[in-house]
Amino acid sequence: MKLLLGQTLSFVADPFVEEPTASARWERRGAVAVDEATGRIVEVGPAEDLRASYREAKVVDHGEALILPGFIDAHVHYPQTGIIASWGKRLIDWLNSYTFPEEARFGDRAYADEIAGRFFDLALSHGTTTSVSYCTIHPESVDAYFTVAQKRGLRALGGKTCMDRNAPDDLRDSAQSAYDDSKALLEAWHGVDRLGYVVTPRFAPTSTPEQLEALGALWGEHPECLMQTHLSEQTEEIDWVMGLFPEAKDYTDIYDRFGLLGEGALMGHAIHLSARERARLKEVGASLIHCPTSNTFIGSGLFDMPGLKAEGQRIGLATDTGGGSSFSMLRTMAAAYDVGQLHGTALHPAQLLWLATCGSAEALRLGDRIGTLSAGYEADLVVLDMASTPGIAQRAARAEDIWEQVFPTIMMGDDRAVAATYVAGRKV
Repeated sequence: MKLLLGQTLSFVADPFVEEPTASARWERRGAVAVDEATGRIVEVGPAEDLRASYREAKVVDHGEALILPGFIDAHVHYPQTGIIASWGKRLIDWLNSYTFPEEARFGDRAYADEIAGRFFDLALSHGTTTSVSYCTIHPESVDAYFTVAQKRGLRALGGKTCMDRNAPDDLRDSAQSAYDDSKALLEAWHGVDRLGYVVTPRFAPTSTPEQLEALGALWGEHPECLMQTHLSEQTEEIDWVMGLFPEAKDYTDIYDRFGLLGEGALMGHAIHLSARERARLKEVGASLIHCPTSNTFIGSGLFDMPGLKAEGQRIGLATDTGGGSSFSMLRTMAAAYDVGQLHGTALHPAQLLWLATCGSAEALRLGDRIGTLSAGYEADLVVLDMASTPGIAQRAARAEDIWEQVFPTIMMGDDRAVAATYVAGRKV
């Protein structure tokens, strides 16, 4: 048994629904009891009480640092690790200039292993303990991603990115090979240790109707899996898509027609949605994944967080590496705050932290396993030093409550703020 001491914060309600300050349980001097054999949380509470209950436990005292559930990145492209922060392109040019040439390298298993290892190193250094990734069309890229995650004991989700048109010849598969490869990878990896397969059509314009139909059929055969794709990221993209599918009511309807819309669908970006699309997405229980650093970096638009949450949409938060400009979920929360301000709503620190932990867990249908400091949950944790730089420290010193204390770290923090990351109870 291990006892981790520090400030503790965990959510008991959705702070977009309940009053934000009442949505979380905070202990000024708290503790998390972890069973190292199972990698799960045994109990969370006041440090004095848990020290009395677990007298034989190994104690790790993090002082004034804040212990949170590990961050959950609900939409990344690990193969784009090497091209993050590439200058000056919008979506379609970004794909052609940077993404596709880099992804073509992932048929080389050694290269895929190298980049997967680098990606997880960077994610963990920023306190991210769960990632949901698009791989490439190459099965080797999926095997590399899951192999590295498995060796590290991580909870990781991902899938082969499928494209059979409007992509370079060396990055195209077919409707049949997309189905066959995805099914084989799903059978090899889904449910192994802490891994989950995600059916992954890149987005409608790079898949023929035949491929979308095949992947919809595969997801229908395996509803226990998630499905991820992109939706309404940029206005030019929407025009392109509707020219390819003129019979569809709108972009969302394309996925709906091919069995690629429902609970467990992770719809990346979802910025430029009509009222009909918003109603349909809520009706089927799809998850909308907000990628604020990407949306601003490549000029996509402003995600309507206040309006969508007011409708009751299910929303997760993501870096969108490497269209997103940071591996840090702290930086991503800060960008979400900025976007919220441009919509006229200042997101509360509780709402930002909830999106990066419990909210993303619920979006991934994993809310019963990760994203919360509670007994029985997997002990994936991040410990934040809330005085990691002089600028942050001087602002936090004026704080009158935990929210005012943590907000400077959300807005100005980076990997220096991550005092420790725990995966299944092990410090990494």
